[in-house]
Amino acid sequence: MISSTPQTDTVHVIGGGLAGSEAAWQVANAGVRVVLHEMRPLRMTEAHRTEGLAELVCSNSFRSDDAANNAVGLLHAEMRRLGSLIMRSADANQVPAGGALAVDRDGFSAAVTKALHDHPRIEIDRSEIAGLPPAEWGNVIVATGPLTSAPLAEAIRGLTDENALAFFDAIAPIVHKDSIDMSVAWFQSRYDKVGPGGTGADYINCPMMKEQYDAFVAALLAGDKVDFKEWETNTPYFDGCLPVEVMAERGPETLRHGPMKPVGLTNPHNPTVKPYAIVQLRQDNKLGTLYNMVGFQTKLNYGAQQRVFRTIPGLESAEFARLGGLHRNTFLNSPKLLDGQLRLRAQPRLRFAGQMTGCEGYVESASVGLIAGLYAAANARTQSLEPPPVTTALGSLLGHITGGHIEMIEAGTRSFQPMNINFGLFPPLASAPTKKADGTRLRGNEKSVAKKQALSARALSDLDRWIADHLRVAAAA
Repeated sequence: MISSTPQTDTVHVIGGGLAGSEAAWQVANAGVRVVLHEMRPLRMTEAHRTEGLAELVCSNSFRSDDAANNAVGLLHAEMRRLGSLIMRSADANQVPAGGALAVDRDGFSAAVTKALHDHPRIEIDRSEIAGLPPAEWGNVIVATGPLTSAPLAEAIRGLTDENALAFFDAIAPIVHKDSIDMSVAWFQSRYDKVGPGGTGADYINCPMMKEQYDAFVAALLAGDKVDFKEWETNTPYFDGCLPVEVMAERGPETLRHGPMKPVGLTNPHNPTVKPYAIVQLRQDNKLGTLYNMVGFQTKLNYGAQQRVFRTIPGLESAEFARLGGLHRNTFLNSPKLLDGQLRLRAQPRLRFAGQMTGCEGYVESASVGLIAGLYAAANARTQSLEPPPVTTALGSLLGHITGGHIEMIEAGTRSFQPMNINFGLFPPLASAPTKKADGTRLRGNEKSVAKKQALSARALSDLDRWIADHLRVAAAA
């Protein structure tokens, strides 16, 4: 007989993406039993191809790994300090990518899947939660992501009496490396930057002169696009993941000031001639046999993709391992619907994590899964957990999700939008640095660099103090 009393000593995590996987790992490592529910392969989504946990469906990049100068790199560092499974698996499966942390997507997913499968306090349930979780589940993390199945999405919508906001997300094509003409293309990272596991020559670069660029843009604009369903026609794009042809629609020069910018690169085949635009491809797997087209997410249909992208110099004979695609994403109006611990105000036994909460990006999604897992574990142990300091990357992102736009919502607007981590979310420094270590005054861009480094140093110091004061105490109890 099933008890009607809500059980909070076991945490149920719904969704085996990056956020759900990280949440389950954090809960289990806190000594609490977890059931991780993943509907694949019983039911697949529009974007997933495998049954692996934490499958990457878009880019294979976790973006910058520079903790001193970049907000996402800082978030990487904070997650590593908190024992993140996602960061551990990414570090173990990295591929060269200049200053970025990119991964072999299959190796990364396999590492996450194995770690969760082997954990003694984690049970993996391969079934769909079609609707609201059973009432006796008193401690639930919903981390079903932007591709939440319709029955569960409708149940959540019914609870909140609030339509989920939605936006389109697009996937970039992947090319077989041996089909790229390296007598035209060359290896180089922008400004020869050396990143984690990289050499400074980590991207394949395909140059275009002005006539080629103009013809390419024209072909993009004329190419046949994926037809929208009636219910999709008013769904906006997220600016951080615009289809390449939508960028082209914003003006003929937009692409060469975006993903096709020619700066910081020199063509060794013709070093005296500066390309007008450059297409970059980034390694997608550890073997180095697959490369994805950076910034080339697209809604062109498959035939148009092959025709248009093969006009790029060096890609005339390109063979595609995967063509680009488009899917509809959804997220909650989180500042209105969720409390400070990511619990649904209308039903606090349900806690949300990942991209569904209105964060954008792999690392951001996983980090919200991490803090949701810590909150759920504390709940299971009948303890409370103070939120991470707002001065940290994790705390500032949490603030954006749970209250950063509360004034706008109270004013009756719905301006909450997905957000990547950035230094604009951090509270200002008590006093901005004005001098270098040698006492000379900072000038120009030096001030901005020094400010970012000071914000990062403050964040890591405050996080270490939070871990010592709250997590270690909780673990000892």
